[in-house]
Amino acid sequence: MFRGINAVNLDAKGRLAIPTRYRTRLQDEANGHLVATIDTEENCLLLYPLSAWHEIEQKIESLPSFNPVTRRIQRLLIGHATEVELDGNGRILLPSLLREYAKLDKRVMLIGQGKKFEIWDEAEWNSNRSGWLNEGLQGGQGLPEQLLDISL
Repeated sequence: MFRGINAVNLDAKGRLAIPTRYRTRLQDEANGHLVATIDTEENCLLLYPLSAWHEIEQKIESLPSFNPVTRRIQRLLIGHATEVELDGNGRILLPSLLREYAKLDKRVMLIGQGKKFEIWDEAEWNSNRSGWLNEGLQGGQGLPEQLLDISL
Protein backbone atom coordinates (compact mmCIF):
# COMPACT_ATOMS: atom_id res chain seq x y z
CA MET A 1 0.00 0.00 0.00
CA PHE A 2 1.46 3.33 -1.06
CA ARG A 3 0.48 6.18 1.23
CA GLY A 4 1.59 9.70 1.90
CA ILE A 5 2.63 12.87 0.16
CA ASN A 6 6.23 13.49 -0.85
CA ALA A 7 7.82 16.63 -2.28
CA VAL A 8 10.58 15.57 -4.67
CA ASN A 9 12.72 17.20 -7.33
CA LEU A 10 13.10 16.29 -10.97
CA ASP A 11 16.67 16.58 -12.16
CA ALA A 12 17.65 18.21 -15.46
CA LYS A 13 17.24 14.88 -17.30
CA GLY A 14 13.70 14.33 -15.98
CA ARG A 15 14.62 11.74 -13.36
CA LEU A 16 12.59 11.48 -10.18
CA ALA A 17 14.03 9.87 -7.04
CA ILE A 18 11.50 7.52 -5.47
CA PRO A 19 11.52 8.03 -1.69
CA THR A 20 13.47 5.31 0.11
CA ARG A 21 10.47 4.05 2.06
CA TYR A 22 8.82 2.82 -1.19
CA ARG A 23 11.83 1.33 -2.96
CA THR A 24 11.93 -2.08 -1.24
CA ARG A 25 8.25 -2.67 -1.92
CA LEU A 26 8.68 -1.68 -5.57
CA GLN A 27 11.65 -4.03 -5.89
CA ASP A 28 9.81 -6.89 -4.17
CA GLU A 29 6.50 -6.39 -5.97
CA ALA A 30 7.71 -5.53 -9.47
CA ASN A 31 11.48 -5.96 -9.54
CA GLY A 32 11.76 -2.18 -9.91
CA HIS A 33 9.64 -2.13 -13.08
CA LEU A 34 6.87 0.49 -13.20
CA VAL A 35 4.45 1.96 -15.71
CA ALA A 36 3.79 5.68 -16.01
CA THR A 37 0.76 7.01 -17.87
CA ILE A 38 -1.45 10.08 -17.91
CA ASP A 39 -4.51 10.69 -15.79
CA THR A 40 -7.43 11.28 -18.15
CA GLU A 41 -9.21 13.66 -15.74
CA GLU A 42 -6.35 15.74 -14.30
CA ASN A 43 -2.99 17.08 -15.47
CA CYS A 44 -0.97 14.57 -13.52
CA LEU A 45 0.69 11.23 -14.12
CA LEU A 46 -0.17 7.83 -12.71
CA LEU A 47 2.64 5.50 -11.68
CA TYR A 48 1.96 1.79 -11.14
CA PRO A 49 4.12 -1.19 -10.26
CA LEU A 50 4.19 -3.29 -13.43
CA SER A 51 2.22 -6.12 -11.80
CA ALA A 52 -0.62 -3.76 -10.78
CA TRP A 53 -0.59 -2.15 -14.23
CA HIS A 54 -1.05 -5.52 -15.97
CA GLU A 55 -4.34 -6.04 -14.11
CA ILE A 56 -5.60 -2.58 -15.06
CA GLU A 57 -4.46 -2.90 -18.66
CA GLN A 58 -6.34 -6.19 -19.04
CA LYS A 59 -9.53 -4.59 -17.72
CA ILE A 60 -9.13 -1.59 -20.04
CA GLU A 61 -8.45 -3.80 -23.05
CA SER A 62 -11.57 -5.86 -22.32
CA LEU A 63 -13.82 -2.81 -22.59
CA PRO A 64 -15.86 -2.56 -25.82
CA SER A 65 -13.84 -0.53 -28.30
CA PHE A 66 -16.96 0.54 -30.20
CA ASN A 67 -18.04 2.69 -27.25
CA PRO A 68 -16.50 6.16 -27.86
CA VAL A 69 -15.85 6.83 -24.17
CA THR A 70 -14.09 3.53 -23.53
CA ARG A 71 -12.13 3.90 -26.78
CA ARG A 72 -10.94 7.34 -25.64
CA ILE A 73 -9.80 5.89 -22.31
CA GLN A 74 -8.04 2.99 -24.07
CA ARG A 75 -6.22 5.38 -26.40
CA LEU A 76 -5.15 7.72 -23.64
CA LEU A 77 -4.24 5.34 -20.82
CA ILE A 78 -2.69 2.52 -22.81
CA GLY A 79 -1.35 4.78 -25.54
CA HIS A 80 0.61 6.87 -23.05
CA ALA A 81 1.66 3.93 -20.86
CA THR A 82 5.44 3.80 -20.67
CA GLU A 83 7.55 1.28 -18.80
CA VAL A 84 10.13 2.84 -16.53
CA GLU A 85 12.66 1.19 -14.24
CA LEU A 86 14.26 2.09 -10.95
CA ASP A 87 17.96 2.70 -11.50
CA GLY A 88 20.69 1.90 -8.98
CA ASN A 89 20.01 5.19 -7.18
CA GLY A 90 16.25 4.59 -6.88
CA ARG A 91 15.33 7.02 -9.68
CA ILE A 92 13.00 6.69 -12.63
CA LEU A 93 13.27 8.61 -15.89
CA LEU A 94 9.94 10.18 -16.82
CA PRO A 95 9.62 10.54 -20.61
CA SER A 96 9.46 14.13 -21.84
CA LEU A 97 5.99 13.71 -23.43
CA LEU A 98 4.57 12.63 -20.08
CA ARG A 99 6.37 15.45 -18.24
CA GLU A 100 4.95 17.93 -20.75
CA TYR A 101 1.40 16.60 -20.31
CA ALA A 102 1.55 16.99 -16.51
CA LYS A 103 3.48 20.29 -16.76
CA LEU A 104 6.20 18.87 -14.54
CA ASP A 105 9.11 21.16 -13.86
CA LYS A 106 11.60 20.96 -11.01
CA ARG A 107 9.34 20.54 -7.96
CA VAL A 108 6.83 17.69 -8.04
CA MET A 109 4.56 15.96 -5.57
CA LEU A 110 4.44 12.17 -5.37
CA ILE A 111 1.10 11.18 -3.85
CA GLY A 112 0.56 7.61 -2.62
CA GLN A 113 -2.85 6.32 -3.69
CA GLY A 114 -2.88 2.73 -2.47
CA LYS A 115 -1.83 0.60 -5.45
CA LYS A 116 -0.39 3.53 -7.41
CA PHE A 117 1.14 6.98 -7.17
CA GLU A 118 0.05 10.25 -8.68
CA ILE A 119 2.78 12.63 -9.84
CA TRP A 120 1.82 16.33 -9.84
CA ASP A 121 3.57 19.59 -10.53
CA GLU A 122 3.88 21.12 -7.06
CA ALA A 123 2.07 24.36 -7.91
CA GLU A 124 -0.72 22.46 -9.71
CA TRP A 125 -1.12 20.13 -6.73
CA ASN A 126 -1.28 23.01 -4.24
CA SER A 127 -3.85 24.85 -6.35
CA ASN A 128 -6.05 21.78 -6.82
CA ARG A 129 -5.76 20.76 -3.17
CA SER A 130 -6.88 24.21 -2.07
CA GLY A 131 -9.85 24.02 -4.44
CA TRP A 132 -10.84 20.57 -3.21
CA LEU A 133 -10.63 21.71 0.41
CA ASN A 134 -12.67 24.82 -0.32
CA GLU A 135 -15.35 22.77 -2.07
CA GLY A 136 -15.86 20.77 1.10
CA LEU A 137 -18.25 17.88 1.16
CA GLN A 138 -21.38 20.05 0.93
CA GLY A 139 -23.05 18.41 3.91
CA GLY A 140 -22.60 14.94 2.43
CA GLN A 141 -24.43 15.73 -0.80
CA GLY A 142 -23.03 13.95 -3.80
CA LEU A 143 -21.10 11.41 -1.74
CA PRO A 144 -21.24 7.83 -2.93
CA GLU A 145 -23.33 5.69 -0.59
CA GLN A 146 -20.27 3.59 0.33
CA LEU A 147 -18.53 6.65 1.84
CA LEU A 148 -21.46 7.56 4.05
CA ASP A 149 -20.78 4.53 6.29
CA ILE A 150 -17.10 5.36 6.88
CA SER A 151 -16.25 7.11 10.13
CA LEU A 152 -13.01 9.07 10.16
